Amino acid sequence: MGMRIFDRPEHCTLSRVVALSAVCLVVVICTYATSSPAGDARKEQKYNIWRRRSSVFAPEDDLEVALRGAAFANRTLILTVLNEAYAEEDGLLDLFLQSLREGDGTAQLIDHVLFVAMDRQAFRRCRSLGGLRCYLLRQSGGAEGDDDLASEQLYMSDGFIRMMWRRIRFLGDVLKHGYSFIFTDMDVMWLRNPFPRLDLVDGEDLLISCDKFNGEAGDYVGNELNTGFFFVSSNGRTAALFDEWHAARRSSPGMKEQDVLNAMKRRGAFRRLGVRARVLDTARFSGFCQDSRDAARVATVHANCCRTKRAKVADLRAVLRAARRMNTTAAAGMKMRWPAHTECVRSWA
Repeated sequence: MGMRIFDRPEHCTLSRVVALSAVCLVVVICTYATSSPAGDARKEQKYNIWRRRSSVFAPEDDLEVALRGAAFANRTLILTVLNEAYAEEDGLLDLFLQSLREGDGTAQLIDHVLFVAMDRQAFRRCRSLGGLRCYLLRQSGGAEGDDDLASEQLYMSDGFIRMMWRRIRFLGDVLKHGYSFIFTDMDVMWLRNPFPRLDLVDGEDLLISCDKFNGEAGDYVGNELNTGFFFVSSNGRTAALFDEWHAARRSSPGMKEQDVLNAMKRRGAFRRLGVRARVLDTARFSGFCQDSRDAARVATVHANCCRTKRAKVADLRAVLRAARRMNTTAAAGMKMRWPAHTECVRSWA
């Protein structure tokens, strides 16, 4: 049976929530058991640790409460991360929300987005907008927020790399809570509901975007993966992948998390862990690195291949203006063209 992505969250009693968590845990255990080689003691040990952690999450755990509040009935939600720089007025947060409110079938998804703030300033701005589900990410020591990451973190700066790794650790924790999710960068505009365009089938673990699609969705080695937009299913395989991914930062100084994941896949990590991955076609999940040739099919547009926040904001505004003209253009029998990403090209100068 396929996943019911569009069910609304149900108001369950505490006993139902606990029962559902137990059922999900049993399903994950069975799934992992069928994919784990009997003699792989290391992988089994990793999963046993994850299973013990998953079984003790209390209903009042603040992350569990936030995830449950945003999730669909099938324990799937949408996650995005922001800091103070991204949350500035008329910046990326506002553009992201505008795309959701104006997109085809996307306004209904806002209630299922959990906005994860990296610092207190971003959290306050998120809360001030009203109607959003906002969560303040705690540091490992228990302190709230990480205010030294509040400013704009330029591509490949030390702060940028550190922020990306904190994100991966958090997403791994979400998987261990038993929730599947779409992760989206805030510089991804949602023009249409992406869930139907994922073509999700049972048994797939990871559906991930790429910079330039080579035409083969199953070729996750040949396609350069982009971690700005992906869907991941919660199970033992993906929990192990995220654990290994985050741990790899120690042996990858100066590398951002996306480059480390691409290196891991080339070394066979997906195959070794049994992760079933598929690459998303840029015809539907487009980006500035490779524009879709058919704008009418596009679900999301990512401001990748762009260095600064200012450039992203300028060129993404142009994308949203073009999207508004799309219906008129289609009615006139004309094929819409994306605007040139002028500011992003200049951002590398």
